[in-house]
Amino acid sequence: MAAKSDGAPVSLRNAIPPECPSRSDPRPPQRRPTEQRYTLSDCCWTLCALLVFFADGASDLWLAADYYLRKYYPQFVLTLVFVIVPSVVVQVLSFRWFAYDFSETVESGTAAAAVVAASGAAEQDISTKDSGERGAGRSAAAGVLPGPGTGGGARGCCRVFVWLFQALIHIFQLAQVWRYVHALYLGVQSRWHGDPERRHYYWRMMFESADISMLRLLESFLKSAPQLVLQLTIMIRANQVLPLQGLSASASLISLAWMISSYQKILRDSRDDKLPMTYNAVIVQILWHLFTIGARTLAFALFASVFQLYFGIFIVAHWCIMTFWIIQGETDFCMSKWEEIIYNMMVGIVYIFCWFSVREGRTCCRMLIYSLTVFVENVALTTFCTSEFYAVIMVCVVASSYALGTFFMFVYYCLLHPDGAVSGWGYIVEKEVPVEALVSPASSLPPDLVSSPPRTLQRTKGSDREPGHGIDGDVFKVRPPRGAQTPVPHLTPRTEGPVIRIDLPRKKYPAWDAHFIDRRLRKTILVLESAAPVTPRIQYRCLGTPKEVMEYETTV
Repeated sequence: MAAKSDGAPVSLRNAIPPECPSRSDPRPPQRRPTEQRYTLSDCCWTLCALLVFFADGASDLWLAADYYLRKYYPQFVLTLVFVIVPSVVVQVLSFRWFAYDFSETVESGTAAAAVVAASGAAEQDISTKDSGERGAGRSAAAGVLPGPGTGGGARGCCRVFVWLFQALIHIFQLAQVWRYVHALYLGVQSRWHGDPERRHYYWRMMFESADISMLRLLESFLKSAPQLVLQLTIMIRANQVLPLQGLSASASLISLAWMISSYQKILRDSRDDKLPMTYNAVIVQILWHLFTIGARTLAFALFASVFQLYFGIFIVAHWCIMTFWIIQGETDFCMSKWEEIIYNMMVGIVYIFCWFSVREGRTCCRMLIYSLTVFVENVALTTFCTSEFYAVIMVCVVASSYALGTFFMFVYYCLLHPDGAVSGWGYIVEKEVPVEALVSPASSLPPDLVSSPPRTLQRTKGSDREPGHGIDGDVFKVRPPRGAQTPVPHLTPRTEGPVIRIDLPRKKYPAWDAHFIDRRLRKTILVLESAAPVTPRIQYRCLGTPKEVMEYETTV
């Protein structure tokens, strides 16, 4: 990666706006009205997430013990396997993240970021270069942990204790619980403290919440989804429903719907170019996924209870097709090619059960294709199981559940979507003047640009003319259509305060920003953010601006 890390001050006159106008997305960038703060609703949401996690895991273990006591050994082994294996995978990934985050030195020289702090007319540079004296001084002031051999005995004992504590937590499969509690603690601290401590705790809370959402989403589709299909299949084949079976299946279904909606909310909260999702919208999205996933898994269970071999073939074929479809769409979620392929394979597992947006832009066509495919598959899977009366009832339940889930999907997109009514399906294209054109002189216009107005525009004179500075002649005004909302003009970019410049193009929604998934950037941003006197801006490289490309000239 490249970064401007040579330690030289950067003039704020050449700073570009924090948001680059995207040529592929015709929508104007969205801005949040106020700065987000940790609220009581966020605290309650975290506590409910903890409750859902405990209910899902405890019900599965309780059911496995019940199978063992009843001497249903095949059911006991399968239930326990779908609990232990996904949990171990998640614990290994979580401990790997902890080991990197808790390393002794912050290698800020390898991170692609730099801070430019401005106070009035004076400019001050915070370098990420380890060899720079000013950058090293800032890092020390920010509380960077010393390297090996420089810390005292008390600090070394504390670090050993933290390593042992985290090792025990991950051995006992409680990494998710610890991260939930830690996020809750950071959120409460951000609520109690004032600036600059408040914003530092809030940054760390958002990073922790992002980690939890990724880990829990992975665990849900590796554990809860197969567990739900397994228990439904056992109930259908046995023609009876044990209370613990119903409890385990219900907890798994709620966990799946909860984590998909929670993931989407945290993802939108982490991006300043997207409006946050309200809790009303989250609840409706939970109902949407609850009924659609319920119908999907019930159709799977009906088919698997009769045709076990063909059900396995169907699942593998569907996963391969969905994975190829996702890879063909050229997603941009991870920082390397192989990580992107693994991610696409995991999303292919998600697509076995429900819709999951992985590309920016109009989702109506892709969602329609997926919904029709799932509907046809559900009908085909349940058609082979209509020989008995109870199977006919189950087919009706599948169709009704899927229709109800589709209804809640329309309610979400038409009434509760954060971008506005029907914003996720189709949107009005509004042309926005680039910021460079607003701050540049008129002489910088390209020679092939037509500067004369069309003849059909009405000429405004006299009192209708807006006051200008040194502008003579006629002024042509384009009036917005009736009912249209007047866009908020962004005439000049915000240039005061520190800037964290990342020499990477910003990933498009619904991908996470690079400073959320690249832990090197995350560590560097936390250090620089704690050293800055005011809240810094994160600025990604704009590929469409030649001036910006020239600024990032030092390769690290």
